[in-house]
Amino acid sequence: MSITAAIGSAVSGLRAYGAQLSAVSENLANSNTIAFKNREIDFNSLVVGNTTRSGFSGGGVIFRAHQEMESQGLLKTTDSSTDIAINGRGFLVVSDDVTNTPSAFNYSRNGNFTKDADGFLVNSEGMFLMGQRTDDTGAIISLASNDLTSTEAVNVGSVAGTAQATTELRFDLNLPANAGIGDNYNNSVQIFDALGVAHQITINWEKTATNTWRATFQQPTQVDTVPPVPSADYLVGALPSLTDVIDITFNGDGTIAGFVPAIPQFTLTNFVAGALAPQTVSLDLGTVGLTDGVTQFSGTTVIPDIEIFFIDQDGVRFGQLSSVEINGEGLVEAIFENGVILPIYRIPIATFQNPRGLTHINGTIYDESDDAGVLVLKRPGQGDAGDMIANALEMSTTDTAEEFNKMIISQQAYAANAQVVSTADELFDELLAAVR
Repeated sequence: MSITAAIGSAVSGLRAYGAQLSAVSENLANSNTIAFKNREIDFNSLVVGNTTRSGFSGGGVIFRAHQEMESQGLLKTTDSSTDIAINGRGFLVVSDDVTNTPSAFNYSRNGNFTKDADGFLVNSEGMFLMGQRTDDTGAIISLASNDLTSTEAVNVGSVAGTAQATTELRFDLNLPANAGIGDNYNNSVQIFDALGVAHQITINWEKTATNTWRATFQQPTQVDTVPPVPSADYLVGALPSLTDVIDITFNGDGTIAGFVPAIPQFTLTNFVAGALAPQTVSLDLGTVGLTDGVTQFSGTTVIPDIEIFFIDQDGVRFGQLSSVEINGEGLVEAIFENGVILPIYRIPIATFQNPRGLTHINGTIYDESDDAGVLVLKRPGQGDAGDMIANALEMSTTDTAEEFNKMIISQQAYAANAQVVSTADELFDELLAAVR
């Protein structure tokens, strides 16, 4: 091996271990950067000659830098309801412009999102979170749920207040078996229409025969309006009128024998103009043959009376948006003051066949490339997408102890290669002196 070849090999070593030191420096500098992936240097022998009886011609070393895209960082719990982390191989779809087309979308694992002045969810690198609009059951509205065209910038600023109409009334009460035929009792329950307006329903329970009761539901008048709405605004007259009647028969052991009609329900027709009409409310009075609803047992009072354990309904009055959170299923949920929780977006996870092949744009932002393979949108927990962890962030994959170890090795190797160059320089000087 010639002195010139020795210098060439040493210089390649200086370049390689200089790059290694640079990577160590980058890793340590980003040891607390959210979702940072460790920079690594791969070394390979460069052979440009061969060994013969007459001598040896060496090569050197070549290197290639890459990020450990598939390494998983530790997950840190946070107090923010819009922080999310991915525990797996997938990426969040992001964009630096809400008007971007899918061809300009990028990918990141930085889930540190907050709401900006316009209501968009933006991470700490200024990237907008992309999601798929859903209906109020969490189902994606778009038919192309596996396509980037189904996504848009998540905007919670446009979410107004909401109300929830009552769809079901559930009863758990006892009608006194020792009541006389013709005896009747009244109670009331509050329900809500589609506009969130409350209405008081009066129910009359009358014993019409042995083991037989009749429940009569009256149309209500409005009980809370701001400002008050005159009775003329009702679709039906303000005076309550008797409507839906349900006959309930009981077995001799106090359990329900049957209903007439077989499927009990109440139809609200008397409410504020503008609400959906009519509004049908299912009545859960219990199961035939069981005591899980309305029962007929002897009363516990001297004078027979109905005993109400609870009457429950699923409607809620109007409420303003209170907060927003992203859950582990990837649903962006709007939480209202009245307790209603509505899903408004679903966050997809982008997967690639070869994440190492992604093009590094800036920070923790990446773009598609041919080397990365085909992009597939998946739901959290589907296939290799990974799980979405709510109220958490993925931390840097930098291991400071390992980086310090690599720093020592790089320093020693760099110094050794520098010594080779210095020694070769001295040999050249001696050679030139011998020639002179």
